[in-house]
Amino acid sequence: MKKLTKEQRKEELRKWGIEKPDFPKIKENVKTGLKNPKKTLHDFWYGKEHGERRLGDLYIQPYGLYKHREWRGVKDTFYYFNRIWLYNYIEMVADILKSDEPISFFKALWRYRWLGQTYIPVLHWFDRGLEGLRGEALKASAWHYRAMVSETIRQFMRMAACDTRLHDDKENDLWKNTLAHNETVSGSIFYGWRDRMDDVPLEMIPYFVTVHVNADTVLNYIDAIQVIGLPSDPCPMCQAESGIGVMDDYPDYSPLMITSNEACDGSVSTSIIQDWFLNRPLYAMPQPMRYDDPLVLDNCAKEIEGAWKFIEEQTGEKMDWDTFIEHVKGQNESLAFEHEKWDVAANTDNYPINGVAQSLYRIYYSQDGDRPIWHETDKKVKKILDKCVDKDIKPFPKTRHRMMAWSCAPMYYSYWSTWLYNCWGINVIMNMDSLMFNKTIRTDTYDHAVKDLAEYNMMAPMRTMAVGGYKHIFELWDYMKQFNCDMVMMYDQVQCKGMQGIHGMFEDEFRDRDIHAIWFTHALDDRRTTSRREIRNTINDYMMNVMHEEPLDPSLLDFDDGMSW
Repeated sequence: MKKLTKEQRKEELRKWGIEKPDFPKIKENVKTGLKNPKKTLHDFWYGKEHGERRLGDLYIQPYGLYKHREWRGVKDTFYYFNRIWLYNYIEMVADILKSDEPISFFKALWRYRWLGQTYIPVLHWFDRGLEGLRGEALKASAWHYRAMVSETIRQFMRMAACDTRLHDDKENDLWKNTLAHNETVSGSIFYGWRDRMDDVPLEMIPYFVTVHVNADTVLNYIDAIQVIGLPSDPCPMCQAESGIGVMDDYPDYSPLMITSNEACDGSVSTSIIQDWFLNRPLYAMPQPMRYDDPLVLDNCAKEIEGAWKFIEEQTGEKMDWDTFIEHVKGQNESLAFEHEKWDVAANTDNYPINGVAQSLYRIYYSQDGDRPIWHETDKKVKKILDKCVDKDIKPFPKTRHRMMAWSCAPMYYSYWSTWLYNCWGINVIMNMDSLMFNKTIRTDTYDHAVKDLAEYNMMAPMRTMAVGGYKHIFELWDYMKQFNCDMVMMYDQVQCKGMQGIHGMFEDEFRDRDIHAIWFTHALDDRRTTSRREIRNTINDYMMNVMHEEPLDPSLLDFDDGMSW
C-alpha cells in the first residue's frame, strides 16, 4: 500500500470533516463566551435559538453525515440519546429476539441486499427526520418513527421465518399461514384471518420502507427491469417493484398472492411480473379510479368478496366475522384519534408532529391495517398532544407559513419538510396521502361493512387525489381552508401521467385564487433524476425571488448531500 504524504492525509481527513482544531477560532469563541457568560450558559442549557444554531455546518459534504451530533440543550440532547438513539437500538434488537425465529434475521441479512441497506442506517433516518426538533415536537415525532421501525421489523421477521429460501426450500407451518399481497392492497382485507394467520405486504419492506431510510436501495432494481426491456418512462415505483422480481429479491413466504392495479395502471405490469416470478396462485383485485357511482361501489365490494373466497379456497381457512369486526373497530378507533390530531393541527399552533413523521406514520398504519403497535403509539402521542393543548405549547414557534403538500411525494427525500421548517420557517401541516382511507366502517350489518370497506379501499394511496379525476384532485382547495394553509407544495412527479395531465389546470386555479404554490420536480424513488439539492434550490429561488423572504438558517441554503443515503 502506498504511503500517504502529510498533505494527502490531511486531505483524506478533510473529506470526512476531520480537520486539525482551529485553535485561534476556539480561543476567539472562548473569549466571546466569557464576555457574555449568561448567554453562553443559556445556549448550553437550552440549546441555541432557531436562527443561531447553523445546522448546515454539521454536515460532512457530500456524504450528508454529521461531523458531530446536534446539541439541543441539556434536556433534549439527553432525551435524544436515551429515549431515541439508545432506546431504539435496544428495541430493534429486542424486536428481532421476540420474533418467531430470531436466527433467520442473519440468514436474511446475508440473502437480501435491501435488508442490510435498510436496517443498518435506521438511526441516520431518525437524525434526518427529527433534525432541529425540540421539546414535545421531538418526543411526539420520534414515537411515530419508533412505531414504524417496530412494525417493519415484525413484518420482515415474519417473512424470514416463513421464507423457503432460508429453510432449504421447505414450506413450514408459518409459510402455510401467511398471506402475501401487494403493498397497495390494504391490510383491512385480511382482518377475518388475523386470529390464525398473518398478512404481510410483498413490497412494503423491500421497496417502500427501504427508499425512505436509504435512497440507494432500489436503484439497481430500476436498472434491472430496464435492462430486460421496460422503457424508463413508467412510474419508477412500478419499475422498482418489478425489478425486485427480476433480481430474485422477494422472499418466498406465502402460498398465494393478491395484487392490485393501484396506484395507476402501471401497477398492472408489476402484477404480471410478480405472477411470472412468484409462480403461485394469484388473485387480481382491481380498484376503480372513480368511486362516486353506486354501481362501481357494488362491483368493488364483489371484488373484495372474491378475494375472500380465493383465500378460503387456497388455504382451507374460513373467514371469521367476529375477528373481522374486532379489527375494524380498532381501525375506526385509530381513525377517530387521527381526526382529533387533524382538529388540533387545523385550528391551533399546538400540533407537535412534524410533516414527515405525520405523513409516513399515517400512510403506514392505514395501509398496514389494525395492529397493536399503532394503538400503543397513539396513547403516548395523545398525552403529548393533550399537554400541548392544555398548556398552550407551540412546538413550532418559528412558523411563518402553513403549507399543504399535494400529489405524490418524493420517497428519497421525505424529510425535505424538516429542512423546510429549519431553513425557512414553513410548517407542512398536512400531506395529500395523509388524507387517504378517511372512512369509518360501519359494523352493524354485513352489507354496511362490506360496502364501507369497498369505499375505504377505493381511497387508497394516490388513487383518490392523483388519478381519481379532477374533482377529487381539486379537493385541495377545501383542505387548504380546513387546515388554514396559505401555501402549497406541489409535487411534480415527472413520471406520473395522471398529475402531468392536469398541471396546467392547477396553474390556472392557483392564479385565480391567488395562492402561493411551489412546484418541485422529483422521480418518486429514483434520486438520479432530480437531486435533493435541486429540490432545495427550487424552493430557495421561490422564497427569495417571489416571497422576498430571508432564511432562518442561512447555513441550510446550499449544501452537497449527493452521496448521502
